[in-house]
Amino acid sequence: MAGNNPRSPVNADIRDPSLADGGRGRIEWAWSEMPVLRLLHDRFLAERPLEGLRVSGCLHITTETANLARVLQAGGAEVVLCASNPLSTQDDVAAALVRDFRIPVHAIRGEDTDTYYRHIGAALDHRPQVTLDDGADLVSELHKGRTELLEGLVGGTEETTTGVIRLRAMAREGALRYPIVAVNDALTKHLFDNRYGTGQSALDGVIRATNILLAGRAFTVVGYGWCGRGLALRARGHGAHVVVCEVDPLRALEAAMDGYRVMPLRLAAAQSDFMVTVTGDKHAIDRSHFEVMKDGCVLANAGHFNVELNLEALAAMAVERHCPRPSVEEFRLSDGRRIRVLSEGRLVNLAAAEGHPAAVMDMSFSNQALSVAWLARRGRELAPEVHRVPEAIDREVAELKLAAMDMRIDTLTDEQRDYLSSWREGT
Repeated sequence: MAGNNPRSPVNADIRDPSLADGGRGRIEWAWSEMPVLRLLHDRFLAERPLEGLRVSGCLHITTETANLARVLQAGGAEVVLCASNPLSTQDDVAAALVRDFRIPVHAIRGEDTDTYYRHIGAALDHRPQVTLDDGADLVSELHKGRTELLEGLVGGTEETTTGVIRLRAMAREGALRYPIVAVNDALTKHLFDNRYGTGQSALDGVIRATNILLAGRAFTVVGYGWCGRGLALRARGHGAHVVVCEVDPLRALEAAMDGYRVMPLRLAAAQSDFMVTVTGDKHAIDRSHFEVMKDGCVLANAGHFNVELNLEALAAMAVERHCPRPSVEEFRLSDGRRIRVLSEGRLVNLAAAEGHPAAVMDMSFSNQALSVAWLARRGRELAPEVHRVPEAIDREVAELKLAAMDMRIDTLTDEQRDYLSSWREGT
């Protein structure tokens, strides 16, 4: 579908252009919660650091992503977007991006697998010089089937843990052909977005989908990285009895000292009312866990891809399946037990809710915007590997966020700086 201006149609594939009014209102609501991006928008508009740069983004098409796109556009970039998850697109936002911001969007909520990859192909047809990814599907498709585009690439960014893991695997094998900045690893991203964003939004998705009281229930968090920490913290705040399952002894020990029960997943499955995966790995919950799972257990994924739950095994075990509520599918096993899966095992915070609050995405997407500007200047000097966000960018985002929150901090005196840089002065 094209945009609504017949003189200058936008090449887009969205569900319904008539949804644009609602999408624009929600984009502006999120904009009011993103003060750092607003500051960068004004700076980019004045300096135009991305003039003429072709940018293709494979991201969740949400209100927050829309505001990142408008900042890149203000900097002079030519932006095209596709979805990084078939169930994360907000169709009204896609419509507003096309109509009001003239940004080509190829994304429809609930699109099938063929359409999903066709949309990624459309984003690559833009012949990007910079890619923005959330899960590395765009980068993967580019390296597998569109290698003729690699020569023109300056660099890329990656938003999430799963994508960074995939990209580092590519780099180890010597397969990665251009530099990628791991925005996920910025302190102002994973300390806040992963912990507070995932913690709130994943629980929001579980509650919206089920409307089941959490207080007094056994709630198992599978994986205790930054996302798992946030989810466990928020579930405990709702009065749930939180269990943590881990494969890393250090993280398991941390969870125990944070006050959670730690146990093997098969043992947790037999007693959990809710189980949510945040591992970034395949089949974290598998057939052996379904075999002992408590009747009525609710399963959700807040990692990235739906492979965290072995849904093929669950489907093979089921004698009946139906959808008692939107975003809920119930599998009944031969012994009568019911296992309830939320949002087809896809990201529950986006598929059953609205994703992370704009206030935390403000920092993540400010890192994205500043990293794209940095790549525009420096990308051709960088080796084809996964790079950290420059510390100066990370610190700038933190400083801008504090200023936006009307908070001030102290600075070191010259004497203190000298002391920290010297080894001579002791007791």
